[in-house]
Amino acid sequence: MKRDDSNKLCCFPLNKKGRIIDYENEDLKMPNKIIEMGLLPDTAFKILYQAPFRGPLYIEFGEEKSRIALREEEARFIIVEGL
Repeated sequence: MKRDDSNKLCCFPLNKKGRIIDYENEDLKMPNKIIEMGLLPDTAFKILYQAPFRGPLYIEFGEEKSRIALREEEARFIIVEGL
């Protein structure tokens, strides 16, 4: 059975503004660094770039316009919506 990742950060379109809603962490495998980096619910973001071959996502988020790179596997834990 294929899971639906359409509402996850890993599948969000480039250069479109979105907002983090929640995390999918039922099996408690989400890395703590996601929260430590400031990717919290209600945080606005924009994906600026994705490296080729499903590589890391370059994300701008928050009012301070912080920028980080996040692996696709990590981005699958973050549930988002478009703004």
